[in-house]
Amino acid sequence: MPANDRVVFENVSKFYGDVLGVNKVNLSIPPGITSLVGPNGSGKTTLMNLMSGLIRPSRGRITVLGIRTDQPDELFRYLGYCTQFDSFPKGFTGYQFVYSYLRLYGCAHGEAEELTWKAIERVGMMDAARRKIAGYSKGMRQRIKLAQSTCHGPSVLVLDEPLNGLDPLVRAETIALFRTLAEDGMHIIISSHILHEVDAISDQVILLSNGYVVAEGKIAGVRSEMQDHPMQILIRCNRPQELAAKVFAQESVVEAQIHKDGLGLLVKTRDANRFYLMLNHIAQNGVSIESVAPADDDVNSVYDYLIGSEEPQK
Repeated sequence: MPANDRVVFENVSKFYGDVLGVNKVNLSIPPGITSLVGPNGSGKTTLMNLMSGLIRPSRGRITVLGIRTDQPDELFRYLGYCTQFDSFPKGFTGYQFVYSYLRLYGCAHGEAEELTWKAIERVGMMDAARRKIAGYSKGMRQRIKLAQSTCHGPSVLVLDEPLNGLDPLVRAETIALFRTLAEDGMHIIISSHILHEVDAISDQVILLSNGYVVAEGKIAGVRSEMQDHPMQILIRCNRPQELAAKVFAQESVVEAQIHKDGLGLLVKTRDANRFYLMLNHIAQNGVSIESVAPADDDVNSVYDYLIGSEEPQK
């Protein structure tokens, strides 16, 4: 896919004086939903501010669909940004917040009004549109910011913690909206610390720690490339003690534990492919195996493997 269809970082570093923001970042982000994962200070917001042109890199080059980020007038015709911070003009209603952005964008009154109502309806804020934002709940403020960031029909949507403050129903509706936009070809780049939601909605993830990209790609692909860490596999079977004795005969198995419910076995192996072949042989020779599944094929476990004990947060 050509670079003008991607968000591209070429050897990008950002320093705040002596403090590292991000260092030597090389990324090529395709359409779909990409989640940035990492604890506080890992560099997620710095990456978002860089790709949005709000800050300039200390070195390196960033392009968004082939547009340099030092061309803001051109960039923001194709990009929408919803920050995690609230900053609204004093006294504005939700409608005025979205409408004024479209007027600054260059829309005539009629077009701006039409697009404003369309964006507000999309995020389920029609009933509150004429109310002042100062009286909104946290979730309502999140939704009106999302309406503003999508009202001009961007091709790239950058969202910093967009699900914060949303109740479960609105959260589910918002995730469904992200998926619909992604299926239409939009780049959606999200930072989130709700890791089970990252797993559910992301086409790919970028894992960050201390300003460095430590892994990127689909979760299953990232996990399969981690040769230094054994893969955990949960096997449901009728005779876990017998199975444990058999699997320990394989050199690549480093640990086997009876599951706490007594109905399965949790195995750690450094060679999953060989282990699965051996398991097929065991199943053909008397041990009834009900199910086999990776026990750690998710964002949280992958991040823990790569970073250690550091807890993913924001």
